[in-house]
Amino acid sequence: MRKYGIEIAIGLVPIIIAFLIFIGQNVVPMLMLGVIGFAVVYAARGRGKLTAMTGQKQRTDVKSTPFTFEQIGGQERAKQELVEALDFLVHQDKIAKLGIRPLKGILLAGPPGTGKTLLAKAAAQYTDSIYLAASGSEFVEMYVGVGAGRVRDLFKEARTKANKAKKSSAVIFIDEIEVIGGKRDGGQQREYDQTLNQLLTEMDGIHANESPRILLIAATNRKEMLDSALLRPGRFDRHIGVELPDKKGRLHILNIHANNKPIEDGVDLDRIARESFGFSGAQLESVMNEAAIYAMRESREQIAENHLSMAIDKVMMGEKTDREATKEERERIALHELGHAIMAELVRPGSVSQVALSPRGQALGYVRHNPQQDQYLYTKDFLNGQIMIALGGAAAEEMFYGDRSTGSRGDFEQAMNIVKTLVESGLTDLGIIDASMMTKDVWALTNRTILDELMLQTKGMLESRRDVFTKSLETLLREETLSGDEFRTLFATNSAA
Repeated sequence: MRKYGIEIAIGLVPIIIAFLIFIGQNVVPMLMLGVIGFAVVYAARGRGKLTAMTGQKQRTDVKSTPFTFEQIGGQERAKQELVEALDFLVHQDKIAKLGIRPLKGILLAGPPGTGKTLLAKAAAQYTDSIYLAASGSEFVEMYVGVGAGRVRDLFKEARTKANKAKKSSAVIFIDEIEVIGGKRDGGQQREYDQTLNQLLTEMDGIHANESPRILLIAATNRKEMLDSALLRPGRFDRHIGVELPDKKGRLHILNIHANNKPIEDGVDLDRIARESFGFSGAQLESVMNEAAIYAMRESREQIAENHLSMAIDKVMMGEKTDREATKEERERIALHELGHAIMAELVRPGSVSQVALSPRGQALGYVRHNPQQDQYLYTKDFLNGQIMIALGGAAAEEMFYGDRSTGSRGDFEQAMNIVKTLVESGLTDLGIIDASMMTKDVWALTNRTILDELMLQTKGMLESRRDVFTKSLETLLREETLSGDEFRTLFATNSAA
């Protein structure tokens, strides 16, 4: 009906204009106003209050291949919790006998790139549901009421599409939920508050006996910012942590992304999983992709282990740069990186994975560390060791040149962050203390005391290994890159201790 109304209006306009001209009316001002009005409406299309109308254009359906939980690696616990929650949709008769209330919302919380969106897609496939995705930023506008209207339209669209496809359920996925679900400050007139209130109302309107059933899945990496009204039972009933994968999970993810790539026989993906500590699933996918690109650059038909190692460096540090350092700078950089590597070998034997002199990203050189096992709890001794590794570069420069360079800036920032962790964890002489109540002078004194003491220890330990520096320097300058095994051979051969 609306379509025919537009066609009738378009047909009547020329007739009305001809009639006005016939009776002697000046139609030029009216035509000018009409053109201006059309321009304003066209410019505002897709923005402002117009998008809150129920007649707005629906989002386009995207045809994609089915995505299952088996295609997601490194999140076994999260998948298990999510599947259990989804079974409330799949086995509705069974849960009705036990009197279980179906879940209305599931919150996925975790760092970026860990697979929250993929879990939502797999959830829709698992439950044979219509899948609609939106971002929190889509609901934010400067006009009051627009976001609330978009929330209403999203839930209405989910029900409409589910009925049209003859599905019994629909999954709505909202990424960056903290944009519209942030804590309220008491005012009720802000656009953010009205949008959140509408979302709460829509979730309260989800009933167990309605058809189609709506399940809201939201994702955030800042759960602490969310409003308590959104997190309570009856809205987001289940909170699932989607954390960075451990070594077993990283190996699983690497194997998944290696399925469609030609990998050389003998490539040790287990070693790559160890060296990629702290990587998210997205970063691991990028590692496999970059390794394939390196193989293509060398016109190789298969991906070798050195391609994967270079890919880890690129994802972690960035691409190699064309910056050329002078001979003096190269020697200083080499001694700086050897300081880090030797200190790491003294504090954490076997942890050095690579020592590189080539500039990459913002770094002129770097040492890549390979922890023997994933670790999530740290003692005071462990953190002090990490500070000494960070200070090793500056200590080496002082040993051989008598001063430091600006290359230690990032190392000092890392060391001070670890000192902050020590203080906040009650692992310093200050004891258990609220760090937010410490003045700048106390912070400065604490930093200086801890770092000066550890710098003295670092210099003493490196001074006893001076021969390792002098004998390894030539090799590093010539080769530019030393593997962990090559470095440990030089360390063992030239170590006086």
